[in-house]
Amino acid sequence: MTQSSAPASAEVAGYAIRLGDDALILSHRLSEWSAHAPQIEEDIALANIALDLLGQARSLLTYGGSFSGRSEDDLAYLREERQFTNLQLAELENGTFAVTMVRQLLFSCYQHELYRDLESSRDAQLAAIAAKAVKEVAYHVEHASTWILRLGDGTELSHDRTQAALEGVWPYSHEMFADDELARRIADLGVGPLPSGLRPAWLGTVQGILTEATLTLPDDDWKPTGGRAGLHTEGFGYLLAEMQHLHRSHPGARW
Repeated sequence: MTQSSAPASAEVAGYAIRLGDDALILSHRLSEWSAHAPQIEEDIALANIALDLLGQARSLLTYGGSFSGRSEDDLAYLREERQFTNLQLAELENGTFAVTMVRQLLFSCYQHELYRDLESSRDAQLAAIAAKAVKEVAYHVEHASTWILRLGDGTELSHDRTQAALEGVWPYSHEMFADDELARRIADLGVGPLPSGLRPAWLGTVQGILTEATLTLPDDDWKPTGGRAGLHTEGFGYLLAEMQHLHRSHPGARW
């Protein structure tokens, strides 16, 4: 390996892992709805979306880990809280069904823009992962949009609850478009888009859906961040404890 290629490999690995972490953690959050969704059909739909995200996470973590000899299981189950670089948005507790659907809408629209751009990545493996995932995410956007329209333009109670959910979740959307050192380097390498460049198209899509749902776009006063640097919300430690418990209780077990 040449001296110039080593940093690029490390950066691609870090980038793949952060995207894998996003998908993994949101997949786990959605799986918590199993047997608790408001309808049997929705129970199945959320489980399927969670499985789509888990598949994306496996591909991304396997690729990211291949640079250092770590497996997808090593990365999912044997890292500590500060070593995860997922967006805080992905780890937010489910709350009400409205909170879950708002979170899903904001994240899925972001993923759709991201994967569409990554299809032309100079990294062939990331481009292949994105080409498969973008088709799944298009459905995720459609599914979340349908629910936001039903809830926002439904009864007065459903509208108020969805608007309150939007107010609570919206601040966490800003981290998706923050340009940190890794993101800028990845963009310079032609591997992935600059996050800030994705926001205009994302905002246009989201705003159109919210307007149709008679919901009001919140102010941008508060912009929590830190997930990419390993700083997480209070509930994240509990999520990891549940997700990692079986693997850590039986290290090396196979079945």
